Amino acid sequence: MGLLDLFRGDRGDANSDSRYLADWVRTHRGVEAYIEPKTTVTDVTAVLVAADGEWTRRVVGERGAQRLASTLRIPVYDVARTGYPQRMRDYDARRRIERKRALEAELREL
Repeated sequence: MGLLDLFRGDRGDANSDSRYLADWVRTHRGVEAYIEPKTTVTDVTAVLVAADGEWTRRVVGERGAQRLASTLRIPVYDVARTGYPQRMRDYDARRRIERKRALEAELREL
């Protein structure tokens, strides 16, 4: 079984998701994974959070979530037990401020 097979769930594009997650971990520092439970709308998902708070989310399925830590060699947490890290919320707040300032600058130029 290869890396691209590890996150296979019921989705046909599991290969692209697993490749994306591996690339994201490789290109970001201090990445941790937070596993979100299955809902009526989505399968089990993983939220990867970098040291600066930047984050991404992908469906991994139950088997993929179990293999995430050993495959990507990053810490994995159950978000239902730990919650999301503060740096993720701080990152989102900074991005909102940046978007607002960019919009205001654009409007001033009009």
